[in-house]
Amino acid sequence: MGRQQRYTFDFWIVASTLILAAYLLFMVYPLSTVVRQSVVDETTGKFSLRYMKQFFSEPYYYRTLINSFKVAISTGLLAVIVGTPLAYLYTMYEIRGRKTLQLLIILSSMSAPFIGAYAWILLLGRAGVITKFIQANLGVTIPSIYGFNGILLVLTIKLFPLVFLYVSGALKNIDNSLLEASANMGCTGLKRFFTVVLPLCMPSILAASLMVFMRALADFGTPLMIGEGYKTFPVIIYNQYIGEVGTNQNFASAISVIAIIITLAFFLFQRYLSNKHSFSMSAMHSIERKKASPVGSFFMHLYAYGVVAISLLPQVYLIYLSFRKTSSAGIVFLPGYSLKNYQQVFSNMGGSIWNTIRICGTALIIIILMAILIAYLVVRKKNLANSVIDSLSMVPYIIPGAVVGISLIKSFNNPYMPLVGTATIMVVSMVIRRIPYTIRSSVAILAQIPLSIDEAAQSLGAGKVKTLVQIIVPMMLNGIFAGAIMSWVTLITELSSSILLYSFRTQTLNVAIYTMVAKGADGRACALSTILMVFTVISLLIFNRFSKDGEIML
Repeated sequence: MGRQQRYTFDFWIVASTLILAAYLLFMVYPLSTVVRQSVVDETTGKFSLRYMKQFFSEPYYYRTLINSFKVAISTGLLAVIVGTPLAYLYTMYEIRGRKTLQLLIILSSMSAPFIGAYAWILLLGRAGVITKFIQANLGVTIPSIYGFNGILLVLTIKLFPLVFLYVSGALKNIDNSLLEASANMGCTGLKRFFTVVLPLCMPSILAASLMVFMRALADFGTPLMIGEGYKTFPVIIYNQYIGEVGTNQNFASAISVIAIIITLAFFLFQRYLSNKHSFSMSAMHSIERKKASPVGSFFMHLYAYGVVAISLLPQVYLIYLSFRKTSSAGIVFLPGYSLKNYQQVFSNMGGSIWNTIRICGTALIIIILMAILIAYLVVRKKNLANSVIDSLSMVPYIIPGAVVGISLIKSFNNPYMPLVGTATIMVVSMVIRRIPYTIRSSVAILAQIPLSIDEAAQSLGAGKVKTLVQIIVPMMLNGIFAGAIMSWVTLITELSSSILLYSFRTQTLNVAIYTMVAKGADGRACALSTILMVFTVISLLIFNRFSKDGEIML
């Protein structure tokens, strides 16, 4: 009997071991390789901190760190300022076209920020259509879109929907009786917003602001596209690794380590603040949306749809340009309209579309399967190993994508594991970077499912795996699906690590768009951007079709 117990197969121990081994191989080992290279002198091979000292001793380099913090902090503040009132109006008041408004808000964020930067250059750049129109008709020179202002504009527009989603979800959990009690005490309007609603939503605002901060800090494409002389941290990492005027990979590794330390410190600080100010809310009585006065309703709709209009303007303009006639190379726009850009894209770059489907689709399947297992291990099988897995799963999310890309190249560009340039390395990068969305949403919903359901199923003869597959997973579908949609959208808009890892056989849509923009092939770039937008719209419509209430909430 004892011997039989000794060799009893435990699925969850095996799953935990394999997942932990995967993280050690594809994340811990690559990052440790970068750390090791950052403290080794490339000439002597001995331990040295010369590259760390070089970064902080030369103003050109450490100013990029200051620039990145300036961008990230400013973007976080503006995103909160724009997104929080929007979420409040959306949740508390009757707004026409409510569900459509939400989809439009989410859609405005569902493209790579660098595409937004490219579109704003076409609109407000030196030769932009709006710039030329204002100069010709009003004789006014508008402020430059390049540099800090342009980066801030693009990132705020792309990231405020994250604040909207988080705060909207928090507002839905507020019990209406609290608002009624505050109204009975004479606390209404703006006073109620600042003294009651805002403090209740503060944990969600802190979480959202961290997400915005981290995404803005790590963004690579926007400052590269529109920053010009305003260099940021990720751009310097990229330039040092594969720069046109020379590279220093040890120095690039040192900068990457600095990036890891800084982002990890901010993440831990935010976790501390969130835990300190965290509390649970359960809405026994859901918020009852009310009608505003005619004047108030006008300004609410003006604000909500005005923000959406500004956010979607670049994407709409790209769609318009994609149907314009162009020169043979797609560089110069000509009078009239044509499908030539799409014909050229599908004939010459159809592989990029297929690569996006197969690589991102494969990554999504792996993400869903791993997220389900990790969520179950974290919630139902609590131990040290599974806690380590939970912590490791968040690490790739909080460090720049360029760092992840560099670490994978350093580790798997060898005869023993020659993965660089293959679809496999692209899938690995995408999985470890985008799985946190699905893990977190799956963990949140599984935590609400009583353990007694598992125990009841197993007492009736269902095995552990059967219980998970046939009973628990169906109950988790809403959380899994919500996270999977977020993961999918971020997969198809991925650039920062893909730009380092791709080859001509694995080029995805986002990389192809960036390549076309770099070549000045604006017509083809607009067509590819439109195709990518179609992907995101379809994703959102699918979610809207299968969601319980047709709303996306985190």
